[in-house]
Formats: sequence, structure tokens, C-alpha cells
Amino acid sequence: MAPVSPHADRQPRPGGHPRTPPAPAAQSPAPPPERAALPDPGSAPTLRGPVAPKSEPAAPRGYRAVFAVAEFRAVFAAHLLSLLGVVVSELALTVLVYDLTGSPLLSALTFALGLLPYIVGGTLFAGVADRYPARRVLVVCDLLCAACVAVMLVPATPVAGLLALRCLVAAIAPVFTGTRMAALTDILGEGDLYVLGRSLLRIVSQSAMLIGFGTGGVLLTVLSPRGAITVTVVTFLCSAVLLRFGTQDRPARATATGEGGGALLKESLSGARLVLGDRRIRALMLLFWLPAMFVVAPEALAAPYADAIGAPPAALGLLLCAMAVGHIGAELFVGSALSPRNRSRIVLPVAAVGLLPLLVYAARPGLPLALAALALAGAGAAYVIGLDQWFVDAVPQELRGRAMTLLTAGLMTVQGLGMALAGLAAEFFPVHQVVAGSGIIGTVCALLLVAEVRRTAPGQMSDTEGRDGADRHVTSR
Repeated sequence: MAPVSPHADRQPRPGGHPRTPPAPAAQSPAPPPERAALPDPGSAPTLRGPVAPKSEPAAPRGYRAVFAVAEFRAVFAAHLLSLLGVVVSELALTVLVYDLTGSPLLSALTFALGLLPYIVGGTLFAGVADRYPARRVLVVCDLLCAACVAVMLVPATPVAGLLALRCLVAAIAPVFTGTRMAALTDILGEGDLYVLGRSLLRIVSQSAMLIGFGTGGVLLTVLSPRGAITVTVVTFLCSAVLLRFGTQDRPARATATGEGGGALLKESLSGARLVLGDRRIRALMLLFWLPAMFVVAPEALAAPYADAIGAPPAALGLLLCAMAVGHIGAELFVGSALSPRNRSRIVLPVAAVGLLPLLVYAARPGLPLALAALALAGAGAAYVIGLDQWFVDAVPQELRGRAMTLLTAGLMTVQGLGMALAGLAAEFFPVHQVVAGSGIIGTVCALLLVAEVRRTAPGQMSDTEGRDGADRHVTSR
């Protein structure tokens, strides 16, 4: 409703008629208190023009508006701390396992175990995100992860125990991430602030990969691997404190239908069925997943490609960083310079062509051209800013936690699968051909998904087509 002007009650005077003064015996009613400062409509005209309304300081916009929300600042700080701790622990745990076993296979498996359990935790435990209050879930997840990492510090913990604990932390991670993504809609709303908040957390994730590995390398020069892992325990505990005292306690999104692990498992699997059974949500989720599956090929094969082109050892670090730098720069630009409408407009075009820069690898480029292609491919991921808004609009509130947990789990899983498939293909074909082939196949898949997302846009299909076998309440909000 538009604000009422303070002068809206004035009646126009017929032009050219002199004002007649009021009779002396008549008493003009006193203006009401809230209007006491306004000029009396019956008073003589003055030479002053209309009083301009007081100017108020402009509300912050863009990323500044997100940081103006106190709860988001706590979530942001907790995310930064825990993410840096996780990256440092991954590096330190890999070194520790190699020191204990001397096995490159087990050392590499330590990294892989950070991805593979995501699909297990995201599928079997997704119901936690909707069944319990978000703040409680986030704090408990942080405390569980801190306890797991603390056990890694015990010298008597065998290598098998270290790997099992690594799996447990990785299984908890999608529940934590999905719950936090859903909680952001409570903290920032479902509009532009949510989209920019998600964007900031993604930027932190990309930056942490660059900063965290560097920090971990420095720590390992002055601390033992277990000493470096201690940092992770502290960061998880600090994250739990920030979330506990920096965010509000809100009720759960869905009512529990039963008690015990069996009911929770049923809710989790039912949520996955409902989410994937909705044609629109499934198309949007695949648009998150499949481009990410193919874009990781050059990172997975960075070491053999640097060796193939005879690049110096420092080139490996550049090849691993180029895509993240492109992603961060593009996301900052899209989030700060484009309006929500324009962010929505670029989703499908950018998703369709985002993997085309990888085709440069077909010519087996040197280091400068390869770095440029990787930066452009990273920039192509900026389409997910607008896709975030579409996804949160498509998912009903009572399924939001499970949907976002499944989204996170699937994203990490397909990236691990993409790395594995790229490595397998490189056993039979030259590395540059594998990367170029990933760009071609990924672009074809992206084009098919873009067509499907267009077909499932609101107003483009019937409710029956949208449900595609899912329960009615999934699409009827």
C-alpha cells in the first residue's frame, strides 16, 4: 500500500476566488497531534514552497544488504571458520595417513572419502533438516564433527579408524549444508537477499580452497599433522558457538511422523522421492549437477596435463587456481552489478555455453591459453545465482531442508564421479582430448537440460505433467 501524502487532505481552491477570512466567533479545530507541525489549510498563503520530505539514508543494497543482517553475519563467520578448518584437516590427514602407511593409494583415498559419503548422508539423513529446528541441527552437526576430528588426534587411532572418521564427517556435511541453505530462507527471506547470501557462501567456499591449502601447507611446516588437525577441532567448536548464540531458534519445518531411526530414514527417502519425482525440481537440480560433473575434468587432470605440455612445477598450482579465480570474479560481478531480473535472464544462456571454453584443449594449448580457458569455464558457473532463486521458488517449504540436502549431496557426488571418469578416460586417450571431450559432452547435456527447464517453467506445463508421479502437495504450494 502506498504511503499517504501528509498533504492529501487539502482541498483545491477554485482559481481566482479570494479566500474569505473565518468569522471571529468561529473556532478552528486544533489540528490533531500527529499533524500539528503541518501548516493550517485556512491560514494566509506564504511565499514558501512545499516542504520537501526529510531524506532518509539509503538502505544498503547488494552484498552490503546481506551483511546488514546480524544473523547472516554469524552464519557467514561460522561457515568461514569451519570451511578453513576442513580444508586444513584434509591436507593434514592426507599427510598423516601417508606418514603412517607410506601408501600413495591410501593417501589419495583420504581425499576421495571426503566426497563419496556425501550421497549416503544426503539421502539417508536428509530428513533431519526438516524434522528438527535448524539451529539445533547445525550446532549438533558441528559438535559431532569436532568429536570425530578429536578422536583422530589420539595416537592409538589406527589408519582404518582415521578413514572411518573421515567418512563420518563427510556423511554429516551434507546434512549441515542442506540445513544451513534452508535456514537462510528464514534469515534472509526467499528473494534477492537469499540469492546473494548463497552467492557469498559459494565465494567463501571457492576462496577457502585457495587460502586453506596454502594455510595448511604453512601449518605443516611448523606443526605435526596431528597438530594441524587440532586447528579443525577449534574451528568446529567456534562455528557451533557462533550458530548457537548468533542465530534465532525457529521451529522445525515439518512435523515428525514417528520416532526412531526407522521413521527418520523413511522421511528422508520419502523426501528424496518427492523431490526427484517433481519434474520441475528435478530439471533444476540436474542443471546444478551435470555441468559441475564435466567442468572438474581439467582440475582432475591438471598434473598430467602440466607434464604433457612441459610446464614448470609452479604451473600446476596455477592450473588448479584458474577456475576458482574465474568463478569468484564472475559471481561477484553478477551478484553486485546485475538486477535480479537480469540474473534470471542469463541462467539458461550461460548454462548452455559455460563448458565451451574447454574445447580449447582440443588444440593442446600452452599454459597462458589453458589458464584463460579455465578462468572462462569458472566464470560460466555464475549462472547458479539465478538458478538458486528458481530452485527455492520451486521447492515447498516443508521439503526445503531435504531438497537442499539432496542437492548438496548430489553436487559433491557427481563432482567426485566426474573426476574419477576423467581419470579413467585419460588411461586410454590423451589428456587434452579428454578435457575437450568433457566440454563437448557436457555442453550437449547442458543444452538438453536447458530445453527441459524451459518446458517446465511455470505456465508451460499442466499440474499433472509437473508432478510426474509425485504427491500433489509438491507442486501445489
